[in-house]
Amino acid sequence: MHAAQEIRHALSQVAELRKLSTQHSALQMTCVRVKSLQALRFAGTYADLLNSPMYGSSTRFFLQDLYSARDFSERDAQFARMAGTLERALPESVVSTALTLAQLHQATEALDFAMAQNWPSGESAPDAQAYVQAWRRVGQRQQRLWQLTTVIEIGQSLGRFTRKPGLRMLLKMMRQPAQLAGLAALHTFLESGFEHFASMARQGGKVAYFLETIQARETDWITRLFDDEASRCSSQLQQTLALAPSPQT
Repeated sequence: MHAAQEIRHALSQVAELRKLSTQHSALQMTCVRVKSLQALRFAGTYADLLNSPMYGSSTRFFLQDLYSARDFSERDAQFARMAGTLERALPESVVSTALTLAQLHQATEALDFAMAQNWPSGESAPDAQAYVQAWRRVGQRQQRLWQLTTVIEIGQSLGRFTRKPGLRMLLKMMRQPAQLAGLAALHTFLESGFEHFASMARQGGKVAYFLETIQARETDWITRLFDDEASRCSSQLQQTLALAPSPQT
């Protein structure tokens, strides 16, 4: 049960950070502000992929199910509760990816929490400028690079899993039992990730292009946010936020 224990530990750390933020209303509001701003930045950065018939659904999965301002508490609780069952029922490679996803979730939550703690006080600074300031106060370049590398590795694993026909059948068979057991949110996430990547994998080379695009653009943003002149970086960030499609798009 090594993987299951590690999954539970990672998700317990996420829950603890959320609990800490709820104890201070201003900090909780800032955490939501950070997540919302980052979700907008992602949407602006990948506006072309969001509007693409080929990549739109997979991009939305990345932005909405892997990272967004949504509350994932219900899914996390289901994930932690079923970690042992997943470890027994699923192939080792899938369990390993689930563990990596939980660790990524923990690292992302910790960075977001640190950003909120380092957010400039007062309301005078525009969001883009405040974001750049908070990012640089937090630092942790290596952790940011690890975060990106891990996202790409998870995407590559999902791409490989689509070549396992037995896994698709297993996920379908688990759908009704998961719903009856109150695990619908967790199962929907697992099946959705598989199906989105399966649709790209059937087109030959699309998964690789999708992940290479994410890696290139996120590497560029990490470099900008750490190294560019602050006002220039803030201006670029503001322009990118403006490119984000509306929620109806």
